[in-house]
Amino acid sequence: MRSFWKFIWPYLRNKYVITLVAFTVWISFFSQYNLTDRLQLSRTYKDMQREKEYYLDQIQRDSARLHELTTDDGNLEKFAREQYYMKKPKEDIFVVVEE
Repeated sequence: MRSFWKFIWPYLRNKYVITLVAFTVWISFFSQYNLTDRLQLSRTYKDMQREKEYYLDQIQRDSARLHELTTDDGNLEKFAREQYYMKKPKEDIFVVVEE
């Protein structure tokens, strides 16, 4: 341990090394754009990119479904019956719930 301090001590007495260490500590922990905030912002950015991909995929699927519903009346009727339980007059609907 003594040899370690003998090796390090001359560098720690150098004013440029002290300034560099102080600057590095200041930038890493105390400045407006410190290291912890940068890491958190990077993580948030990645999460938002994943959400963006999800919503773009959802928009594409919904657009395809909307095109399918607007071009074919049979699909529109099927959708209305399945999603909104619509029925024709004198027709009964049975909803089966699986547990």
